[in-house]
Amino acid sequence: MRRFSAEYLEHTRQGMWADDRAALADLELASRRRVVDVGCGTGELTRVLAAEARPDATVIGVDADTDLLAVAREETGLPYVAGDATRLPLPDGAVDLAVCQALLINLPEPVAAVRELARVSADLVAAIEPDNGDVTVTSTVDAEERLEREAREAYLEGVGTDVALGDRVREAFAAAGVEDLRTRRYVHEKRTAAPYAEPALASAARKASGGGLADHREELVAATSVDAYDDLRRRWREMGREVVEAIGAGEYERVERVPFDVTVGRVETGD
Repeated sequence: MRRFSAEYLEHTRQGMWADDRAALADLELASRRRVVDVGCGTGELTRVLAAEARPDATVIGVDADTDLLAVAREETGLPYVAGDATRLPLPDGAVDLAVCQALLINLPEPVAAVRELARVSADLVAAIEPDNGDVTVTSTVDAEERLEREAREAYLEGVGTDVALGDRVREAFAAAGVEDLRTRRYVHEKRTAAPYAEPALASAARKASGGGLADHREELVAATSVDAYDDLRRRWREMGREVVEAIGAGEYERVERVPFDVTVGRVETGD
C-alpha cells in the first residue's frame, strides 16, 4: 500500500466536504449507529461522518500509519485505531456502515479491501474514490496547465495502482458480493485567487522549489527516465517562479477540479 505524509493529505483534501455533502446521501448517515472510516489518514472524513451521523453514533477511524493517526487524535476526540485495510481489527458485522475515501486507488488488490469492509459491516459499504485521469486544472500561468497535464499523464502510467478507479469501484463491489449499488459524483474544487491565504503561498513556494513534483519522483521516473524527470522538474520550477511572481502582482488564479465517485452498496445477508 502506498503511504502519504500528513502534509500531503492536508493539501489534497483541504476543503473537501466543507460546503456540499449531497453526494454522501446514499450513506444514510443520519440513521447510522456504528461507523468505521477505513484508511482514515488524518481523519478528515472521519470528522464529517461523525458530524452527519446520529448524535449517539460511534464513529471510529482505522489506518495502518500510526503517524497519521497521531495527527488525527490531536485534531479530534474521536477514537482511532491502528489496522490494515485487508485485516481490520473488528469482528464480523461490527458496524452498520464501513466506508473509505481515496483508499482503494492505493491498493494493489482493491477487491480484498472491499471484502473486508463487507465483512465488518452488517448493512452498508461505501467507497469515495477519485478519478485522477479526469482531473482538470486551469491557471492564469499558461505553463502550469501544460506541465500539470504532462506530469499527471506520466504519474498515471508509472504509479502501479489504479488511481483513476472512479466509478469502476462498482466492479470491485460486485466481485466482493456487495449489491444494490448506487453511485454519485462529487467534484472537489480547489480555487486559488487574491487575496491569497497561507496555503496558496506555501503551494507556490513548493512549486518554485520543485518539492511538489518530488513527492512523485518514483512514479514519474518509472514512466519516463531520470533525465526526463530532471528536465520536467527544471521546467516545473521555472513555472513555480512564474506563479510566485503572479501572486506578488495579485494576478494569479488557479482552479483544480478532482472528481470523486461515491459508491454505496448493501452487504448480502444470505436471506
